[in-house]
Amino acid sequence: MPDSSISKLFEKSRKERLDIVGTFANLSSDELNILQNENGGISYENADKMVENAIGTFSLPLGVATNFTINGKDYLIPMVIEEPSVIAAASKGAKIARIKGGFEVTADESYSIGQIQVLDADESAIQKITNSSDEIINLANSKSKSLPKMNKGAKEITCKTIDTPSGKMLIVELLIDVGDAMGANITNTMCEAVSPLIEKITGGKTLLRILSNYSTRRIVKARAVFEKEAVGGESVVDNIIKAFEFANNDVYRAVTHNKGILNGIVSVANATGQDSRAIEAAANAYAAKSGQYRSLSLWSKDSEGNLIGELEIPLSVGIVGGIITVHPVAKVCTKILGVASAQELACVMTATGLAQNFSAIHALSTEGIQKGHMRLHARNLASSAGATSQQIDEIVQKMIEEKKISLDGAKELLKQI
Repeated sequence: MPDSSISKLFEKSRKERLDIVGTFANLSSDELNILQNENGGISYENADKMVENAIGTFSLPLGVATNFTINGKDYLIPMVIEEPSVIAAASKGAKIARIKGGFEVTADESYSIGQIQVLDADESAIQKITNSSDEIINLANSKSKSLPKMNKGAKEITCKTIDTPSGKMLIVELLIDVGDAMGANITNTMCEAVSPLIEKITGGKTLLRILSNYSTRRIVKARAVFEKEAVGGESVVDNIIKAFEFANNDVYRAVTHNKGILNGIVSVANATGQDSRAIEAAANAYAAKSGQYRSLSLWSKDSEGNLIGELEIPLSVGIVGGIITVHPVAKVCTKILGVASAQELACVMTATGLAQNFSAIHALSTEGIQKGHMRLHARNLASSAGATSQQIDEIVQKMIEEKKISLDGAKELLKQI
């Protein structure tokens, strides 16, 4: 079984890193070449087919987080992000969680919610929809050749009314098992397909027919135990819990706290071709489900004083369809993960978010966030000043020693060198 606890990967050359990842994930030479492609794995011709008015491509750094054990399986986690320290922080969190067995994560089935807005429906519309639910579901499922064959597809119809300044509106919701897809396209197709029938049944007029990205039927729950001694002792554990309580009761802190969680989750989403905007929107809505925007994670301690981290989040992801079918790097990253289902991908992403959250609040509760972050920031500044790879380490060390981490400082040190 592959081992993700790779020591000091950051000190190795690019070739050594690629060899390690290639061996771990059994990558072919063609797949390794895709990772080495300097344009980020996508040509202008590909880009022009994906979006309108394309003029080029835009690359971001791709790295791998190490040390992850999730549900008893080891993973190397590909992460695409421009922010320094995120990959290192996720790896550190996973390393400490690994001591107590890693992350335990569960994920719901891949149920997508489609909504049909009905205006001017008659008073008995909900009962009529209920009576006709089988007919509506059958019509929806006729729009997919594959899902019904796998005992998936549209499963349930529900209705609700909402009050608006324009009056009452009927919202008909389709619950669809989309399998290993994110499911946006088939959900929208089914909603549009059944709209004429719903108009006929209700006597109303349908307006919007669209999926909801608030994927509350795709909840993922992650949990990990962080050993007290590895965290830094019981006082550090207590301080992390107090840091969580700050985030859970103050919206200004909660937003930044949850942003750190999403640093981990969205980095993996970017690497595997997921809809990161949908993920973020759903997560932020879920954080406010109580009526106040709160922490997505929960931190406590067990009877032995060990730190317990938990994260619950709605997460709509897929391993078939969408960008993953056309972006070569997304395909390779998914192979590196070795996930066999959308649920497994969701489990990996949620564990990454919890690991990242641990490292962020651990740093905040001890040495402060800037110590590690600023060293990486200093490397960026040295590079921006024009330093060569041989000069960067010397400039970074001097900036840290002098506590003057700035672009002007980097330029001045470069002149001295």
